[in-house]
Amino acid sequence: MPSSEVALLQNYLIVGAIVFGIGLLGFLARRNLIVMFLSAEMMLQGVSISLVAWSRYHNDWGGQLLVIFIITVAACEAAIALALVLMLFRRSGKLDAAIWNASREENIAEFKDIEIPEDREETSRFPHLTPAGRRPLVDEESQLYRPRV
Repeated sequence: MPSSEVALLQNYLIVGAIVFGIGLLGFLARRNLIVMFLSAEMMLQGVSISLVAWSRYHNDWGGQLLVIFIITVAACEAAIALALVLMLFRRSGKLDAAIWNASREENIAEFKDIEIPEDREETSRFPHLTPAGRRPLVDEESQLYRPRV
C-alpha cells in the first residue's frame, strides 16, 4: 500500500478516536440522561468512522455493512432512550440519572454516587403571554424614552 493510504487511515483513526473519546468523556462526566444518550451516539459514530477507515484500507465492504448495522442499532436505541427519558421525566420531573437508582431490584442495596440535589425554589420569573383578546400592559415611559430603536 502507498504511504498516502496509510496516512489517510491514520487520520481517520485519529478522528474516530477523538470522537469516541469525546463521547466517553461526555457519558462519564454528565448526569443528564439526554446528554448521556447523545454521548453514547457519539461513541458509536467514532467506532463507525474507524470501521469505514479500515474497510477502505483493505478494499472490503465489511466495514460499511457493519456501519449500516450500527446505524440501525443506534436508531433503535434512540427510540428506546426517548421512551425511557419520557417515562422518567413524567415520573419525577427531572432528568438526573441518579433518580434511576430508585428503580432497582428490592434485594440490591442502594448506591449513592453523589446526593441528588434538592429542589430549589424559582428565584426568577419567566415572561408569560397575556390571555387572548386582552392587550398586554405596556410601560409608557419605556416606550417613549428608549435608548435604541
